[in-house]
Amino acid sequence: MINLQAIRVIYKYEMLRAWNTLLQTIASPVIATSLYFVVFGAAIGSRIEEVEGVSYGVFIVPGLVMFALLTQSISNASFGIFFPKFTGTIYEVMSAPISFFEIVVGYVGAAATKSLILGTIILLTANLFVDLRVEHPLVMVLFLVLTCISFSLFGFIIGLWATNFEKLQLIPMLVITPLVFLGGSFYSVSMLPPAWQTVTLFNPVLYLISGFRWSFFEVADVSVGISLAMISLFLLACLGLVWWMFKTGYRLRQ
Repeated sequence: MINLQAIRVIYKYEMLRAWNTLLQTIASPVIATSLYFVVFGAAIGSRIEEVEGVSYGVFIVPGLVMFALLTQSISNASFGIFFPKFTGTIYEVMSAPISFFEIVVGYVGAAATKSLILGTIILLTANLFVDLRVEHPLVMVLFLVLTCISFSLFGFIIGLWATNFEKLQLIPMLVITPLVFLGGSFYSVSMLPPAWQTVTLFNPVLYLISGFRWSFFEVADVSVGISLAMISLFLLACLGLVWWMFKTGYRLRQ
C-alpha cells in the first residue's frame, strides 16, 4: 500500500522550499527567458522574418520554454535530493518506513510541479512579446508534463550521483545547455547543411523541441510520434536507473 502521507510531507516540504526562494526558482528564469525574447526575437527576428512559414519571434517560443523546463527541472530535482545528502538528513528519510517509490514521487513530483508552473508563466509572458497560438493544446500539455517528469527524474539521478556542488552543475552546464542550443531551439534543422542535419538527429533534445513546436504550429523537424516515443523511452530509462540506485544503495550508503 502506498504511503500517501509520506509523499505529501516530502512534496509539501519541497514546495515550501521553492516558495521561500521564489526569486531564484521563478523570477530569475522568467527574466532570463524574457531577455532571450528581446535578443533573439527583436534583434535577430528583424533579420529573419519567417521560419517554416512562422514568424521568427513566435517560432522560438517552444524552444525557449523547453530550455527553461529542462534546466529548471534538473536543477530543482538535483538540489532537492542533494541537499539532504549534503546535510545527512537523507538517512532519516531512508530509515523511515517508506519505499523508494514514495521518496521519488515526493521529490520528483515537487520538482516537476515547479517546472510546470514556470513553463506556464513563461508561456503567459511570451504573449506579451508575440501573438502566440496553440494548434494542439492537449499535445502541448502532454509534452510539458512528460518533459517535466522525465528531466526531474534525470535531475534526481544527478543529485544522487553528485558528491559536491561542482558535480551538481557539471552535466547541466556542459551537456544539457549545449544540446538545447544545438537541438533546434532557435532555428529549423532544415536550415542546416545535409551532413549537419544527420548529426543533429542524434541529439535527443531535438525530439523534445520538435514535438513541442508541432503542438503550436504543426511544424516539426521529426515526426511527433517519434518525439513522443523518444521522451517516453527516456522516462522509462530514468525510472529504471533510479530504481537500481536505490536497490544497490549507490551513493546513498556512504
